[in-house]
Amino acid sequence: MQATYKFTYPFLKLSPLIRRRYLSTYATQPFVQRKRSPITAGQSIHETRPFLLRPGELTIGIQSIEYNDRRRKLVSKMDNNSCIVIQSNELQFASGAVFYPFQQDNDFYYLSGWNEPNSVLIIERLSDNLDFNFTMLVPGKDKFIEQWEGNRTGEEGAMEIFNADEAFDIKHSLNSVLSDVFARNKTIYFNDKGNNSGNSQAIAKILNESSFGQNKNLKNYKKILGELRKIKSPAELKIMRAAGKISGKAYNQAFARKFRNERTLAAFLENKFLSGGCTKSAYIPVVASGSNSLCIHYTRNDDVMFDDEMVLVDASGAIGGYCSDISRTWPVNGNFTQPQKDLYQAVLNVQKQCIELCKASNNYSLDDIHQRSVSLMGQELKNLGIANLKNWDVESLYPHYIGHNLGLDVHDVPEASRFDKLQVGQVITIEPGLYIPDDDSVPAYFRNIGIRIEDDIAIGQDTYRNLTVEAVKEIIDLETIMSNGATLSKFDDDVIDPLSIE
Repeated sequence: MQATYKFTYPFLKLSPLIRRRYLSTYATQPFVQRKRSPITAGQSIHETRPFLLRPGELTIGIQSIEYNDRRRKLVSKMDNNSCIVIQSNELQFASGAVFYPFQQDNDFYYLSGWNEPNSVLIIERLSDNLDFNFTMLVPGKDKFIEQWEGNRTGEEGAMEIFNADEAFDIKHSLNSVLSDVFARNKTIYFNDKGNNSGNSQAIAKILNESSFGQNKNLKNYKKILGELRKIKSPAELKIMRAAGKISGKAYNQAFARKFRNERTLAAFLENKFLSGGCTKSAYIPVVASGSNSLCIHYTRNDDVMFDDEMVLVDASGAIGGYCSDISRTWPVNGNFTQPQKDLYQAVLNVQKQCIELCKASNNYSLDDIHQRSVSLMGQELKNLGIANLKNWDVESLYPHYIGHNLGLDVHDVPEASRFDKLQVGQVITIEPGLYIPDDDSVPAYFRNIGIRIEDDIAIGQDTYRNLTVEAVKEIIDLETIMSNGATLSKFDDDVIDPLSIE
C-alpha cells in the first residue's frame, strides 16, 4: 500500500518539485551512467547532485524548511510594516576575464541558500501574526551566457526550488520592484556595502528617492540577523562537526609525513580537506615555520622548513559554506626539544583549561574566557622562568584574542558582542598562543618560536563538544604519529558524501 505523507509545516507553500524531494528516497548507487535531469540550476540541488544533497535539502545538510524557519524568525524581530533588502555578492575579478571563486554574501545565503551573484533578496513583514512575503530578484535564464558560464536558476527556479513567493529578472525589474517595496513599507532594513557595483548604486538611489520626504525609518539588519546566525541549529552543528572531523584527520595525515617547504605542506592539507569531503578550504592557510610563526597571519607559505624548527599551521576545511578552524604546531623533524616542549605544553595547558569553561551554565562570556586565558598564560610563563610579567607584558607575547564565533564566516557574526554570556548552540574557537621574539628579555632557547593551538567548541548547557577533536595535540600523541610515520585514525579519500563519514 502506498504511504501517505502529512506535512507539519502548513505555512510553507511546497511546490511540486520540493514535494517530490520529500517523497523520494536516497540510495547509494554505483556510478555507471549519468542520469539526465530535466531540471537545471545554478548550483547543486538534489535533482542534479543526489549524491551530495539528500531529499528536501536546499544546500548540503540544510533542509528547505529550515531556510523558511530562518526567514520567519527574522520576521519576528522586524517592525510591523517593514522590509529587509539584502544584496548578494558580485563576482570579483583578479584581472581581465580571470575571476576569483564566487563567495556569496553570508547573510543572503543564510536566509535563502542561493549561491549565485547579482541577486537581491526582499522579505516583507505583512502583519502582526508573522505573515511575510519573500521576493527574489535574480539573473534571468540566458542560453548564450549559460553556454559560457554555466546554468542559471532563473526566476522560475527561485520560486520552485528556493520557495520565493515572487521572483523577477533583476536586469529588467530592479527599479520597479524596489520602488514599490520601499513605497509600501515604513521601516526599511538595509546594509549599504559601500561598493560601486551597479546594483549597490541603483538600490541606494531608489532608497534615497523613496525615503525623501516620506518619513521612512532606516535600520541596519546586521544586528538582528547576527543574533540569529550566532546560535547554530542541530543541522548546522552536524555540518560543522563533519568539517572539523575531516580537517582534524587531515592534520594527523600531515603529522605522519616529513615536509621540506611550507608550500608543500599547505598543498597537502588543502588536498586532504577536499579529498576527505570538504567543499573548499575555509580560508587561506597559514603555514609558518621557524621565525615566520611570529607573524600571526603569515600566508606567504614560501619558505623552506629547517630540521630544528617548529611549524605553526592554521588551516581547515568548510562544507556547504560552514567553516572549521584548526591550528596546530609541531616540530619539523618529529621530535620536540625541551624548550619547544615546555612552551608547547604551556599553551596546551591554557587551551585545555579554557575549553572547560565553555559551558552556558558557567555564565562566562568570550571576553571572560579571554581574561582568564591571559592570567593562566602569565602563570605558565612564570613557571618557565619568564618572571615579573604584568598583563600587558603577557599580551605582548600573546597578542590576539582567545577566540571568536565560527559559522558561515570564519570570524562569524562580528555584530555579536564578545561580552555577551555564551549560549547553548554557539560555536567558538579556543586558540591561545605564544610568540616569542628574538629579544634579550626572554631566554635564548625560547626565542623565535611561535605556537598556537586551536579547536572549535560547541557550547552546551552543562557540557561542551570539541568539533575538531580528531586533530591530536598531546605531545605523546604527536611524537608517536611522527615517529611511526602513520596514524591509526582512518582517513577516507575521494569522499562523495561528507555527512556520512563515521
